[in-house]
Amino acid sequence: MKFYPNERIALFIDGSNLYAAARALNFDIDYKRLLDHFSENSMLVRAFYYTALIEDQEYSPIRPLVDWLDYNGYTMVTKPTKEFTDAFGRKKIKGNMDIELAIDVMEMAEHLDHAIIFSGDGDFRRLVEAIQRKGLRVTVVSTVKSNPPMIADELRRQCDRFIELMDIAPSISRDSSARPTRRHDDFRDTPPVMGGTRRLEPAAGSIGADDDFEDDLDDDDYDDEDDGDYGDEEDDDAP
Repeated sequence: MKFYPNERIALFIDGSNLYAAARALNFDIDYKRLLDHFSENSMLVRAFYYTALIEDQEYSPIRPLVDWLDYNGYTMVTKPTKEFTDAFGRKKIKGNMDIELAIDVMEMAEHLDHAIIFSGDGDFRRLVEAIQRKGLRVTVVSTVKSNPPMIADELRRQCDRFIELMDIAPSISRDSSARPTRRHDDFRDTPPVMGGTRRLEPAAGSIGADDDFEDDLDDDDYDDEDDGDYGDEEDDDAP
């Protein structure tokens, strides 16, 4: 499937899902190049980026990315995460953005010819089917080259076109030579979360705006349910 010059397209990016896929393939996304890549041969109407934010942190490593995207052509959709303790006394974070993404896709459908969804979540299969009935073509961007694959088989079967993330990596990845060298003091330890494990976060100002800011918001940390594709635990019992 090709992109047509007069085709109205929109990008719907599940931030944590795209980050996890790119990390599994061992490259960093350059979001300016990503926008240029998909607007090159079509009429880009809107680019949505969805992510949950941990608001009670003194420094949120994802905040610089959110601010940069907001100033550089993306429509940001965010909401605060919810922290809770499970039956085993482990702290968990919940911040699923599936509903927000689905609502925006349905509302934008009448203004588009082609929707491009950056996610492998099998829950979006019915969403894809619904907008196909409205006459839209649907492309899904994810990967089958990670272990395990990041895209649910049912979503890949339903969409009109599947784009392997690794295939477009040369066009949307950041030049590794431009990545700042990290020093040992560029990281600071954070309080225990997720069953007592500790994370290292980038210190403020130590890295660029599109570096590893999704580390704390991977799908397997807070996703509402396990699609069977990746992630270890289910959060359905969250309050």
